[in-house]
Amino acid sequence: MSEYRLKRVASLIQHAVSEMIITGIIKDHRVSTFISVTEVVVSKDTSYAKVYVSSFENPQSVENAVKALNHAAGFIQARLGKKLRLRNTPKLTFYQDSSIERGVRMVQKLDELENP
Repeated sequence: MSEYRLKRVASLIQHAVSEMIITGIIKDHRVSTFISVTEVVVSKDTSYAKVYVSSFENPQSVENAVKALNHAAGFIQARLGKKLRLRNTPKLTFYQDSSIERGVRMVQKLDELENP
């Protein structure tokens, strides 16, 4: 499958899952609206997708949200299948992405070096 198509499918999944989180379609108290989908990586045959989520909240709440999203993965896949109308909907697996947290720590360290 072409690289462009994979990126397009990943973008559609990222947008759709983000929309489900923000609008409250995923009704689990562990998934707050502060959770954001940072990246989606789709396999070459589009049968699997890794969804990376992050938040400005504490790492424990993000970890709980990842568990809740993995628990609701079947429901999310069914909604994606209806919305995106792909030949086969990828099996979703959610992972915690700590890149935002690492970025904030890096900026803090740079500020400490600049202003001793």
